[in-house]
Amino acid sequence: MTHNKQYPLNISLIQADITIGQPEQNQKHLEILMTQAVLAEKKPDVLILPEMWNTGYALEQIQQLADPNGQVSQAWLSDFAAKHSVMLIGGSVAEKVGDQVYNTMYIFDRNGEAVGKYSKLHLFRLMDEDKHLTAGEELVTFELDSDFQAGVSICYDIRFPELARSLALGGAKVLIVPAQWPHPRLHHWRTLLMARAIENQMYVIACNRVGTSGNSTFFGHSMIIDPWGEIIAEGTEAEEIVTGEIVPELVDEVRNRIPVFEDRRPDIYSVK
Repeated sequence: MTHNKQYPLNISLIQADITIGQPEQNQKHLEILMTQAVLAEKKPDVLILPEMWNTGYALEQIQQLADPNGQVSQAWLSDFAAKHSVMLIGGSVAEKVGDQVYNTMYIFDRNGEAVGKYSKLHLFRLMDEDKHLTAGEELVTFELDSDFQAGVSICYDIRFPELARSLALGGAKVLIVPAQWPHPRLHHWRTLLMARAIENQMYVIACNRVGTSGNSTFFGHSMIIDPWGEIIAEGTEAEEIVTGEIVPELVDEVRNRIPVFEDRRPDIYSVK
């Protein structure tokens, strides 16, 4: 990023309802909320959107609904980021590449330049993702700001501690998690996010959707968690903008206080 930001960084999570199978309607709705966020008295440095915001889980129609090469989504996200000089972590969208559909996140800096792209590694079989989507193959980190390396995962990915640990070992001080996580697993959501923060001594920033889709009701509770596992901000079950601040110095402080990474024994417990 070319922008020199003084800390703390102000983060806004767009905890939105999503209408299944309506990409244009969802984009318009999100833009209203995103505009509210950037016009707030304390403007965010970073905006984060929820998972699969363009189509929702309309998996039976996903081949027809998915954004070809993400062109529409990327153009819109890039334009918004540049217009409002805000970093935009675009949740994820259904992206069609050839005859494959991926659950893909796009990341844009304050100038509207693409700085990262990630496709969900772990497909959630309880929602039939594995039948309709193709899994990604790469870990992704990017520069959230000059002293903040960030790693990303999407929803179900947080059940795999190896992913978060690999990102932390690669230098990530923040883990960003867009999601569509439903009832009745609120306890899992909160516990897993706090565990990923504590065990990796990193910020965890998670943006979940709200509303009902089919038989699933999504509970929100978007969260910003610090490297001690303390909750900085948490949403309700309503549509809202959740905000909080993060500073890189706290990650360094926690990692120096309890030297988890230095005390690892991968020679003993590393398994395939």
